[in-house]
Amino acid sequence: MRIIDKVVGANGLVFAFLLVGIIMLFSFWVSNKLTRKKIPGVAIAILIGLALAFLGKEKGIADLPMFAGMALLGGSMLRDFAVVATAMGADLDKIKKAGPAGLVSLVVGVTVTFFIGALIAVLMGYTDAKSITTIGAGACTYIVGPITGSAIGASSEVIVISIATGVFKTILTTVGTPIVAKKIGLDNPHSAIVFGGLLGTSSGVTAGLAATDPRLVPYGALTAAFYTGLGCLLCPSVFYLTINALI
Repeated sequence: MRIIDKVVGANGLVFAFLLVGIIMLFSFWVSNKLTRKKIPGVAIAILIGLALAFLGKEKGIADLPMFAGMALLGGSMLRDFAVVATAMGADLDKIKKAGPAGLVSLVVGVTVTFFIGALIAVLMGYTDAKSITTIGAGACTYIVGPITGSAIGASSEVIVISIATGVFKTILTTVGTPIVAKKIGLDNPHSAIVFGGLLGTSSGVTAGLAATDPRLVPYGALTAAFYTGLGCLLCPSVFYLTINALI
């Protein structure tokens, strides 16, 4: 055990790749044998990863010394590197052709998602414009929520709820995308651009598209990035004034 600890400790990142490989192998076995491919193997792997995240307090499984390499493998640096690497395969002409559709999807996605989140806030019992707006912004993404809450002076409790709402959306998008991709025709750059504009959660869209078809990642990530920026502009201004006027 001492030898194993020493070897793993000195090669944390390599061991992290090995662990992820084992999880992927097991997930695809479960998908093929137990679900007859009705549930994609990548979706099962994502669920296992989310479950492992609860083993630690701050960094998930990476809190355990033996699995410290997972902090680097699952960190933002390698994630962003993977997104940028896949962008090398993006076709600029296809992005230009989908421009109008991407723009419409952005406006529709941010607006519809915000007001659904605002409705949820009302059903939760919130009656003030600041709280309703912050939770509605959180439904857009877990980044837009706290930015909006801080800008309009919402309470810390409401800001936490907005973050939780955005995280739930990200997890749902990550797991659900490969499951529904075929049913909604998510198999080409044009649909990926619209998909990213409608949902907007960069982490969820990127992970979901990577699990569906890595070639679609740069297209969905493009509009998802603009979605966050648009949400940060509209939620604390136009949408807040709208909610305030309605109340």
